[in-house]
Amino acid sequence: MVVTDVDQLWVADITYIRLQDEFVFLAVMLDACSRRVIGWALERTLKDDLTLAALRMALSHRTIQPGLIHHSDHGSQYASTEYTDLLKAHGIDISMGRKANPWDNAACESFMKSLKYEEVLRNEYRDLGEARRSIVRFLEQVHNEKRLHSALGYRPPVEFEQILLARKQTRVAAGELACTDLR
Repeated sequence: MVVTDVDQLWVADITYIRLQDEFVFLAVMLDACSRRVIGWALERTLKDDLTLAALRMALSHRTIQPGLIHHSDHGSQYASTEYTDLLKAHGIDISMGRKANPWDNAACESFMKSLKYEEVLRNEYRDLGEARRSIVRFLEQVHNEKRLHSALGYRPPVEFEQILLARKQTRVAAGELACTDLR
């Protein structure tokens, strides 16, 4: 799939975060065009409430376009009836990678690697509250607003989306503005 605009492809994944006395789990949803984190949830369990919370956040902050695709792995959280029903209720097409193939969700896997190296491994969180405060700051203030992405022409996701929107609004020539137009 060639992604040419925001809200065409959302990618999702889960990772674990080590606290002082336990592990917690982070679910994220990214817009594949802008690499922006559009939904996230951090909880103690891997139940589908985790991924549902991240999905609901994305749904509340984004505009659903016809043909929007949600891509994830085959995890039970993403395949649950409640999760898939919520996607279908919003007209979102469901895509899942091949079993045991992380390359099918490379954009989200790459984000998780950056999150671990730039935030998680640099901190020793005492508890869930401390982890949540630090991780939300990283996701929303660092990753989305400041972190430069080579795939976005060395712009942060929020800025990339603003430029993309401005160009779409002022473009007089026919045709679509592709994500690659800004790189």
